[in-house]
Amino acid sequence: MSERQVFIFGSGYSGKAFARAKTGATAVLGTTRSEEKFAALQQAGIAPLLFDGALTGEIAEALNKTTHLVISIAPEEAGDPVLNPARAAIAKMPALEWIGYLSTVGVYGDYGGAWVNEKTTCRPVSKRSVMRVAAEREWLKLGEEIGRPVAILRLSGIYGPGRNALVNLENGTARRLVKPDQVFNRIHCDDIAGALWQLIEGNKGGIFNVTDDEPAPPQDVVTYAASLMGIEPPPEIPFDTAQLSPMARSFYGENKRVANAAIKVAGYRFRFPDYRAAFDHMWASGDWRDGEARSPMKR
Repeated sequence: MSERQVFIFGSGYSGKAFARAKTGATAVLGTTRSEEKFAALQQAGIAPLLFDGALTGEIAEALNKTTHLVISIAPEEAGDPVLNPARAAIAKMPALEWIGYLSTVGVYGDYGGAWVNEKTTCRPVSKRSVMRVAAEREWLKLGEEIGRPVAILRLSGIYGPGRNALVNLENGTARRLVKPDQVFNRIHCDDIAGALWQLIEGNKGGIFNVTDDEPAPPQDVVTYAASLMGIEPPPEIPFDTAQLSPMARSFYGENKRVANAAIKVAGYRFRFPDYRAAFDHMWASGDWRDGEARSPMKR
């Protein structure tokens, strides 16, 4: 098999987890806005390139050899920051086989705690989610135009090493906000990586909720993390009296339970189907503080 080349627009937390999970003859290139982040990308197995919204010759050359394209950059009011400068170049990529776009379950909006799936009507509430819906449509449209599968991965709350309630408890920032009947889904970064690789291997397009099996109240996660650490959890804070940023408060304005059957039908089996399995692993392995130094995930 010829070498696969994956190009990631926006090599952040999820992109680095994806690169660490690669196997076989695969080259991974990825963009960042800062040269200061080059070392962290290289440590994750990503050949770094600068991207500040303009399509450089170096990026164009890399795209010409790319077989799989992953987009992990949020849309802006002016439109998708990748499609705007690079749509024509992407449409002409000679080796391109597949496109993956990392979106969010926020596109569904508020369903009052009811279950939603990929066929549920999107009713985005926030401006950022409205822009996500528009970006999803543009990427799917491009896929139809060029005859390539486009997978839309709608992600729930992302966590993993270096980004979790254990870290928050240690540094004193953990809070147990309580809003009656509020639940959230979550997804460990290794399961984002695993789902991406599963879809790449299967050359599958479509819309997939990439989220755990168990939507749960956020305060329960903090309580469980505290029990692993053998400490008392912070006191409960009623949501109505909590001091929150407008963005943080907006997250609590959406309540839904997100089903994940489609990605399972595509063949993926979650490494961490619920937060307890993930926290048990992170605590036992000791990798909860920092994800950069981890060994690659075994698949």
